[in-house]
Amino acid sequence: MTEIPSIMQHEPTPEEIKQTKIYLDWSLTEPEYDLICKTIGRLPNYTETGLFAAMWSEHCSYKKSKPVLRKFWSTNERVMQGPGEGAGVLDIGDEQAVVFKAESHNHPSAVEPYEGAATGVGGIIRDIFSMGAQPIAVLDSLRFGELDNKQTKHLLNGIIAGIAGYGNALGIPTVGGDIAFDKTYQANPLVNAMAVGILDHQDLHVGQANGIGNRILYIGARTGRDGIHGATFASSDFNSDEEQNRSAVQVGDPFLEKLVMDTTIQAIKKFGSEIVGVQDMGAAGLVSSSAEMAGKAGNGIHLNLDLVPQRETNLTPYELMLSESQERMLMVVKADKMKDIQQLFYDKGLEAVDIGEVTDDGKFVLDFAGVEVTNLNVQELLTPPKQDMQTKAPERVTKPVVQPTYNFDKPAKTLLNLLKQPTVASKKDLFKHFDSMVRTDTVVKPGGDAAVVRIKGTHKGLSMTADVNGRFVYLNPKIGGQLAVAEAARNIVATGATPIGITDCLNFGDPDDPEIYYELAESCDGINQMAKELNTPVISGNVSLYNETDGKAIYPTPMIGMVGLLKNIDHTTTIKFKNNGDLIYLVGEIHADFNGSEIQKMIDGSISGNLNKFDDAKEIANQKLVLAGIDAELINAAHDVAEGGLATTLAEMSFDTDFSFNAEIQQPTSYYFAESPSLFAITVPAAKQADFEKLAGDLAHQIGQVTHENELKFKSADQTFNVDKPTAQKNYQEAISWELDR
Repeated sequence: MTEIPSIMQHEPTPEEIKQTKIYLDWSLTEPEYDLICKTIGRLPNYTETGLFAAMWSEHCSYKKSKPVLRKFWSTNERVMQGPGEGAGVLDIGDEQAVVFKAESHNHPSAVEPYEGAATGVGGIIRDIFSMGAQPIAVLDSLRFGELDNKQTKHLLNGIIAGIAGYGNALGIPTVGGDIAFDKTYQANPLVNAMAVGILDHQDLHVGQANGIGNRILYIGARTGRDGIHGATFASSDFNSDEEQNRSAVQVGDPFLEKLVMDTTIQAIKKFGSEIVGVQDMGAAGLVSSSAEMAGKAGNGIHLNLDLVPQRETNLTPYELMLSESQERMLMVVKADKMKDIQQLFYDKGLEAVDIGEVTDDGKFVLDFAGVEVTNLNVQELLTPPKQDMQTKAPERVTKPVVQPTYNFDKPAKTLLNLLKQPTVASKKDLFKHFDSMVRTDTVVKPGGDAAVVRIKGTHKGLSMTADVNGRFVYLNPKIGGQLAVAEAARNIVATGATPIGITDCLNFGDPDDPEIYYELAESCDGINQMAKELNTPVISGNVSLYNETDGKAIYPTPMIGMVGLLKNIDHTTTIKFKNNGDLIYLVGEIHADFNGSEIQKMIDGSISGNLNKFDDAKEIANQKLVLAGIDAELINAAHDVAEGGLATTLAEMSFDTDFSFNAEIQQPTSYYFAESPSLFAITVPAAKQADFEKLAGDLAHQIGQVTHENELKFKSADQTFNVDKPTAQKNYQEAISWELDR
């Protein structure tokens, strides 16, 4: 590498890189840089330093989180592909599989909300169809600061528009997710996107560069300068005093993505094993996709960068390799089929360029302008130094559990105010921007516990949700992790589906803070424990660390994306009341669980305290009861009790129906607002009461009846109060739009 192409002569020399330490701006540490020099036996040039910085970033290498991630249970009788590929794959019978994955786009969305969110959707969709699957649904899990803040409104409007603009144009329905608000996310919103797809077993593909001499095919959009060092941008903290790096945010083209998606799926179906590997050019662009594919196969790769399609002039090897321009894929194809595969893409007006080959020497070699500009060992590029992370339990976790007590003089007013809290209130005015019915297979739209999508040509359906309560994880990371999985499973069960697998987005602050790393490690232990007990392996996911600004971290927010299987779509259950006179049962027991609750935040202005011990055996028993009751057609409405407690849950079941209810509990009025785990509110036709009670035993008890009145009637051990249903529904349904219009 003695010659330097003229276009690269302005770049710092290896000696200048060492002296100026510009690699520090790319999140490489001095010890890491020194290790690189020792490993390769020389000073790396500008391009090589950039490649190491990207591939050793937390976003690409998971160097700090990997010790935790390795503990995840990720295999059972359904798992066809676990973590390590574009997405996880589960067998759902009939030679079919479900493919799903979640990704975060937090930092880009904080800087450029529309493009950050839009390209987040684009990236996760590519992860799905790179496996050979047809994407069928998108979900999103979003966290914002308080809604009365001007910046929050700006971010919310831009992010919702970005998700809608990209997903709608692709023709993939956005069917659900969750949105919550808290000041902890004020400067650092969370934008987690989850995608779900379907494939036939024979079409499953993975991202591996197998077969010496096979060709590397570049497909899709041309490369520009957008998104350079996006991976390292996502691996560092924000500072409110500095202009954020907008050049790290990509610009998407959903119409091109749809063309790439449709043609890639067509190519996989047509050419099968002649296409050896497929991978999205996501974080760290061409270097990540090519090096990872070679590394997983134990091979080398040789690329000619002069052949990479470019939409801007004078792009350097550094820029070509690190650009995160969207709508690009990398394929490894058998040499004798390359021209046929290329022609399929040409016929659709797409770029499909042979830019290199698979080699047997384990080297990552780049040529540019007739000169070799990079020669590295693939495995060294993919292997950052091990990290010894320190953990320390925050003081709040070690304190004894003390629950606050609340006495309500005007409980009706309390409920009306609670229904207006943005985290509790209906998100209908936000979800209306999303096309949830495109492809015509959506059975349960946004607004329920989970979405349900029909699998064409079968009686089966898939239930899917994305959920977590970061407040609980903050107060007790391990129990909070268990609760995140348990609530996601309850969402799935409430539709009549059996939970079968998990993806995640692990959103945390700076892992170098021992308390933050404790939150990560403990919450993942909780997630893993509950996943095993529910037989829902963690088959894919994403880690997003450094979610903090000026040294203040977000709540630890390990979003759980879960998929469930409905063997008979006709048994799909929704949250709405169905008939006058139906009996209301509570599955589970309410306790004094107020720490981390909406009522605590609304009354005290903040959350505090520790969490009561979680009884996982009761959780599983309650879920099994609800599934059995739905399967036996004894239950005609079911709703997980979550934010806002039982009072909110029952009110939501009555909204947009002709019905109200009478409810009675034996505990104090405050228990209507407790957020105890493992609870379902369900309805049972009066004619099936005896059969249900025989099935339920002591796991459920009747607490009320569905009525035709216009009042929501509550009775407790110490009070009776009524709430005007039209007023309650108005508060619930219009709170967010009213706040946005202020």
